[in-house]
Amino acid sequence: MKRKIVIISLMALCLGSFAQQAKQDFKADRLLSASNYLAYPGPLQKTLTPAPKGYVPFYLSHYGRHGSRWLIGNRDYQRPVRWLERADSLGKLTPKGQEVLAKLRRISEAARGRDGELTQLGAEQHRGIAERMMRNFPEIFKGKTHVDAKSTTVIRCILSMENALQQLARMNPALEISHDASHHDMYYMNHEDTALFKTRMPKEVKATFEAFRKRHFHPERVMRLLFNDDDYWQKQVDFGKLYELLFKQAANLQSTELRHSMSLYDLFNDDEIYDIWQVGNAWWYINFGPSPLNGGRQPTSQRYLLRKIVSEADSCLRLNHPGATLRYGHDTMVMPLTCLLGLDGTGVQVADLEQLPAIGWSDYRIFPMACNLQFVFYRKAGSDDILVKILRNENEAKLPIKTDLYPYYHWKDVRAYCERVSQ
Repeated sequence: MKRKIVIISLMALCLGSFAQQAKQDFKADRLLSASNYLAYPGPLQKTLTPAPKGYVPFYLSHYGRHGSRWLIGNRDYQRPVRWLERADSLGKLTPKGQEVLAKLRRISEAARGRDGELTQLGAEQHRGIAERMMRNFPEIFKGKTHVDAKSTTVIRCILSMENALQQLARMNPALEISHDASHHDMYYMNHEDTALFKTRMPKEVKATFEAFRKRHFHPERVMRLLFNDDDYWQKQVDFGKLYELLFKQAANLQSTELRHSMSLYDLFNDDEIYDIWQVGNAWWYINFGPSPLNGGRQPTSQRYLLRKIVSEADSCLRLNHPGATLRYGHDTMVMPLTCLLGLDGTGVQVADLEQLPAIGWSDYRIFPMACNLQFVFYRKAGSDDILVKILRNENEAKLPIKTDLYPYYHWKDVRAYCERVSQ
């Protein structure tokens, strides 16, 4: 009985520390609360674990999200400006509201005509990832090896790919590079599983989420910072949407060059930042994660991508010097693929949305701008035992399968696991 109490106490302690982690992260760096708008932070792990004796890397298979971008939908920039301009014309803005309006006008003007486009920082992110890829695994990219790259047909993905390939070519001009962006490959590069997506938010799940949102969505204090008349913002402004868009713009500023000269995070206090992040975190968990509320099947939307990774690896592993297969797409592929693989516990299931932070499921750790998965394959002369290591955002990741060589796994075991979860 005492042993049970000790175990339960330890579990409670672990969950409590997970629950506090996001709060602590945001206090240390508010930018982390940006969720999928977080600018790529780069690898946290500075030194990778050396390969087992005799093993050398010889093939790399990758899927990555495009780099930092402008917001998608010009209305996200225009509507807050329009709402605040109207209030200002009626004398309803506070001095703080007028200050925010001036910032929003600058942001909207800078974003004009750049709907969803790659930013300068986004291009830099992919050049950096490519450079580290080659420096980490020079054996893979040496000589006249072949690099096959594919992108979705979206321009920010194409430009992300091209920036990465230019960096590789600068570092090794002898590389034989092929690159393409075609609807021919969209069935696995950006699969839209309409039948599965219809099961995301059935009536009861939507009600659960909306109740959760109501508990964590508190725009009143910020509205009073902006407006000098409660009756006005409560009746004349879509204040819930304004609150959302202000946070969205605050989050995405870090992906633009405007980050050097302004911020909108000063509008929000620590509790508001944590709460609004929780709402987004829960939404992503339900819609793209392993939430049991809708059956836990949403990550299987990326089964075709995972099957493609496996089949292309099987083909390339037969070659003496296969090089690399690079793919450039979207966060809505990387997140479910990460959860489908169960990397670093991302496949965990919990029905109570309030417990998500407690189990450590945090979206900003999964899919920042330019997030990526790298499958790195190793072999040893005289052995048929191929090893593979998975890097998640360039950090060594853990699969929920046994290995005697962590962070390295036997490919035969990983392959069998991938086949099982992609059914």
